[in-house]
Amino acid sequence: MPELRFRDVPMSRGNHTRPAKQFATGLRMLARGLALYGRSPRLVLLGILPALIAFALLVGGFIALGYFIGDIARGVTWFADGWTSWARDLARVLAGIAVLGVAALLAMIGFTAFTLAIGDPFYEKIAEEVDDRCGGLPGAVDLSWWRELLLGVGEALRLFAFSAVVGVALFLAGLLPAVGQTVVPVIGALVGGWALVVELTAVAFARRGMRLRDRRQILRQHRPLAVGFGVGVFVCFLIPLGAVLVMPAAVAGATLLTRHILGEPIVPSPRSVAAAPNTPRNV
Repeated sequence: MPELRFRDVPMSRGNHTRPAKQFATGLRMLARGLALYGRSPRLVLLGILPALIAFALLVGGFIALGYFIGDIARGVTWFADGWTSWARDLARVLAGIAVLGVAALLAMIGFTAFTLAIGDPFYEKIAEEVDDRCGGLPGAVDLSWWRELLLGVGEALRLFAFSAVVGVALFLAGLLPAVGQTVVPVIGALVGGWALVVELTAVAFARRGMRLRDRRQILRQHRPLAVGFGVGVFVCFLIPLGAVLVMPAAVAGATLLTRHILGEPIVPSPRSVAAAPNTPRNV
């Protein structure tokens, strides 16, 4: 299968609908991925082990951060050392909350990138199975695991750098009373959702010969749809153990999202239904 470019890809009609409807459709794609995942114990076994490894490292990092959060908050609010005690304490509490919030944003993105990197063969198999259930993907690109790992790490570093820059801005905004505890979390969810969907669709787009630049261009054409899916994943990741349990379903949903955006069918093909009579009519 030759490598595709953005200009060669047919667009679905979803980008002509209202943004709110696109956003809701993105959430439904995640729900379909969860339904498909829940009915397929094999997908659970394929995807949960890499997520568990990444989650264990993530928890260790957060425990360390929580242990040193007081020192970190004092370090980043050095300018408040001469303030009155109540103002200094308030600044440090807000700084601690902001640091934890930014760390959570970066941790979700880092968790996704690391999980996809170490579990690439498993998640590629999940994407392949979803494609097969929806009619297949003739001529899918099949790169070696090492090649996919190198490309995936490079893409993840670029996305993480972007998220880190945004994270610094959100940290500074988080120091503002009221705004930092209301507006900033919403912006963080939107930014985090966008970064997550860009990462989670990497496997499906890679199977179609498209890399990060083309993926971002296509997703921008369907931004409300993509952000709706990403925000849904972001919220699921906030639930205890949600990242571990939802990660394989998110890859399945991201494959369905990719097929929807590229105008490919997202319902089971007659061949897949015949092979699995209990498969639901809608994936």
